[in-house]
Amino acid sequence: MPEPIADGPSLTWEQAGVTASARWWSANGRPAPQKLVVVDDRLTTVQAVKYAAQGTAMLWLGDFHNAKQILSAIDRRLAKGRTGDAAPRAVISDADAFYRLRQARAQRSRMMSLILVPLTFDAPEGAASVPLPRAPRVGPAVEFAYAQQPGFGVGHAVVSLQELSGVQSAYQWYVTGIDIPAVNGRIHPHYGTFLPTRHEYVDLVAQAPLSNLELAFDVGTGTGLLAAVLVNRGVKKVVGTDIHQRAVDCANENFARLGLQEAAEAQLISMFPDGRAPLVVCNPPWLPGSAATTLDAAVYDPGSTMLLQFLNGLTDHLADDGEGWLVLSDLAELLGLRSRQLLLDAIDQAGLDVIDRLDTAPRHQRAADRSDLLHAARSREVTSLWRLRAKRPDGLQRGDGRPERRRPTD
Repeated sequence: MPEPIADGPSLTWEQAGVTASARWWSANGRPAPQKLVVVDDRLTTVQAVKYAAQGTAMLWLGDFHNAKQILSAIDRRLAKGRTGDAAPRAVISDADAFYRLRQARAQRSRMMSLILVPLTFDAPEGAASVPLPRAPRVGPAVEFAYAQQPGFGVGHAVVSLQELSGVQSAYQWYVTGIDIPAVNGRIHPHYGTFLPTRHEYVDLVAQAPLSNLELAFDVGTGTGLLAAVLVNRGVKKVVGTDIHQRAVDCANENFARLGLQEAAEAQLISMFPDGRAPLVVCNPPWLPGSAATTLDAAVYDPGSTMLLQFLNGLTDHLADDGEGWLVLSDLAELLGLRSRQLLLDAIDQAGLDVIDRLDTAPRHQRAADRSDLLHAARSREVTSLWRLRAKRPDGLQRGDGRPERRRPTD
């Protein structure tokens, strides 16, 4: 292998008395491990768990299939270790159960991410490969997730086996796409963008009353799904924004696949595009909490920052009599992570009125899974589309003035 790498983080190790080095890649934003040992088929599950508990990464240079087996064995060992919480389950609040579950999953993910495998671009066709016995073909999946990494296409790199497995799965989702009836086609998610497997929030946007078809903004567009739904409903121009380049690229690619590129575009912008629109839509991450990785950012909104930024900036980007649509689950409220009153106060303080609210019940599998620690909350979850307008200067409420309504859509 080459001398230590100059661009981007790298890992260095000793093998047979020779110093080797390769770039560290993580499509999920994990930092390079500080401690590293070289292992092979002789590694036992017990020793692997010990290394992982110490924060020591293991560079696997044995049979690839055996590496997958040791990773599964570590997972089973960690699963056994999660039993036996000191506090009886009956006295744990939903919020405590949520935080314990997050902590356990984060610890499990961190430890399992420490099994590493090498990548090389020495293959004749120039695609990436894993230079280990019985390794699968990974070239297209590696390009899909790691093409923006430093030094892509030349030399050597090291990645987490757990992440590489996730990349391969995500690549299959990308290739196959997800059928979305509301856009009469498929959405193809890039790695790190939110996977639109729950359709109830899409149905809300597909059914909410539209009074103006000229222009809409989709804040935090992700895959571009909601923007595509609006165009499919007849909106002439939709501008989506996202803070992540991979999401912008994903959305624009999906618009082109669906033949909507003349009506929809995504831009690399934090929150709102310039100007005002008759309709501004936002589907922020639903749970307040830290986002340790880029994948977490699709689910967790630290301190409800994006939610509050959307509400506080909405009136400056709404056209006269325009509407803001906030798509949000109440799971955070059911878990005790955020109160309904906090949300209502934030809406009021942002100078907004609620003119209507459309609700729908969850249809995903977790809502019916009684073995889920959070089943009590998930089974009662409601996803809502809040229709918001700027308060009138005279203080009178816009719309029909009636209290908010709860209208199941299914």
